[in-house]
Formats: sequence, C-alpha cells, structure tokens
Amino acid sequence: MPITTEPHVAAKPALTTTVAREYVHRAALSEVLLTGWNKTGRDAFKVTAQWPRSHSFYVSEHGMHDPLLLCETVRQASTLLAHVGYHVPLGNQLSWSRVQFAVNPYALRTEGTPADIQLHVTCSDIRHHRGMPVTMSMHMEAVRRDCLLAVASVRFGSHSPAVYQRLRAGKGDVNEVFAQAPQPPEPVSRSTVGRLRKQDIVLAPTPDRLRWQLRVDTSHPVLFDHALDHVPGMLMLEAIRQAGHAIEPARGGAVMPTSMDVSFNRYVEFDEPCWIEAEPVETAAPSSDGRRTIRVAALQSGLCAVNATAELTDTVSL
Repeated sequence: MPITTEPHVAAKPALTTTVAREYVHRAALSEVLLTGWNKTGRDAFKVTAQWPRSHSFYVSEHGMHDPLLLCETVRQASTLLAHVGYHVPLGNQLSWSRVQFAVNPYALRTEGTPADIQLHVTCSDIRHHRGMPVTMSMHMEAVRRDCLLAVASVRFGSHSPAVYQRLRAGKGDVNEVFAQAPQPPEPVSRSTVGRLRKQDIVLAPTPDRLRWQLRVDTSHPVLFDHALDHVPGMLMLEAIRQAGHAIEPARGGAVMPTSMDVSFNRYVEFDEPCWIEAEPVETAAPSSDGRRTIRVAALQSGLCAVNATAELTDTVSL
C-alpha cells in the first residue's frame, strides 16, 4: 500500500520590526529601539529591544555601549506599555518624577552584531482617575544573552491634553514655545565633558568650576527629535553625566555612569537659564575599581528642578 506524506513546507523565519514610533514618542523611525512586547502577567510584560553597534549620540566608546542608551530604552518601554498595556491615549503627556538604574558594565561590551535586549517589566503603585492610570511605577530587569545587564525603575505621571494645558498655563502652544527657545551659549571644551561634537555638549562654562549653565540646543536631532515645550529628561541625564566628567576627567578611558538616582521636581523651561551644580561625594576610602559618586542639582528660578546622585566608572578600570 503506498504511503503518502504531506509535502514539506519550510518554516518561515520570524521577521523582526520595530514598534510604532508613535508608541515611544519618536518622530524618527531610526531612533526607535524597541522591537516587540507581550504580556506575561497581570501587571507584567516582556519588551524586546535592539541596540545598534554605533549610535550618533549615545556613542559606543572603548568597546562599550553607552549606559544612557539603556535609559532611552527604559523611557521608550515605559511609554510603550502605558499606551498598549494600560490604554493611555496617544495624546496624553507622560512626565517622569523619578528614574533609577544600575548597570553591569561588563555586559555592555560591544560585539560584532547589534545587542538584543530583553526587558522584564513589573508595574506597580498604579493610581487611577476615572478608570485611567494617572501615575504608575515600572521596575525593569534588562537581560542580554541570559546575563543581567541592568536593573531600572521609573515613576511617571500621565496628563490628558486638558490637564496638561492647565498645568502649563501661560506657556502657549508647544510649537510656538519651541520656536522661541533662545540660542544656546558657547559650550565648555570638548575635553572637559568627553564629547567630540559641539552640538552634543550640554554644559556652558561659568566662573565657578563646579557650576555650569545648561546648554539647550533645540536643533539637536536626537535630544529634540520633535517639538517640546520644556527641556526633556534625557537631556538632563546627559547633563548629569557631563558634569561628572567635568569634575574629574577620565584617565585615558571614558567616564561611564554605572548608576543614577534622579528626581524630577519641576519642568525645566527654555526661557530662563538653568544652572547645573555638582560636587563629589566624599567616601571613607577611595575606590580601587575607578568608581566615584557625585551629587548634581539643576536649579532654575531659585528652585531645584532636578536632583541626582550618580556613580561614575572610568572604563580604563574595566
């Protein structure tokens, strides 16, 4: 009796793309880092991302990915999940109140291919108003090839257009505010902050060695991917990193922020100078592995808009 078999059909390869740019509040498709997501529990998710071997702003140096690329990934993941996981409308404004992260620097090493990242996300402390989340926290564990890359957490609020308009009363239309932002002052030297391009330097000098004016260049294609009515959080994280480098430049390597704890207390506005003040944190004994801690505050109109503690590591010690 003849035996018949089903014709062999080759398995189709899994195709990879990025999530919709609208879900991560990006205008440029090239700046979308996330490749997918799925729900793994009641308030738990897995988000996948890919880091390029080289990024125009979050530069891979000395064979290491930039830890602030992790922060941008966390920002995009929290924004994505707010929209797709909790149905926050795309028109709502999302604002950080606190961001924390700590990275394993040895898992940041660049390789011959882009880095595929998994984020395991747990959401908590969710406060609702009329059935819609208005504040929430997300804890994330970033994994690369089954190795823990980083832990991070973010707390943020969601504002409807009407609430945000009341919150930002007097600031006018976002495009008008953005267009009227003043030109940035001249920057500190490239060697002071470890940046090669003038456009990437976010600090301007003052007579005080540990005080700088925040340099806000709204033409920057990454930090200002689209029009905003205030200084974005990622620019403030970059200011913290550059202040750490300015306090004590690297010994032939690069200063890498291996952890940060940042509180966002107020919006940083375009139309008034913002001052970045930093100081080293004294320890009982100097670190033997190139790690040091700093405190940073961003002051505007006499008020503390952002305050942070950061641990910096010189890559020459890794």
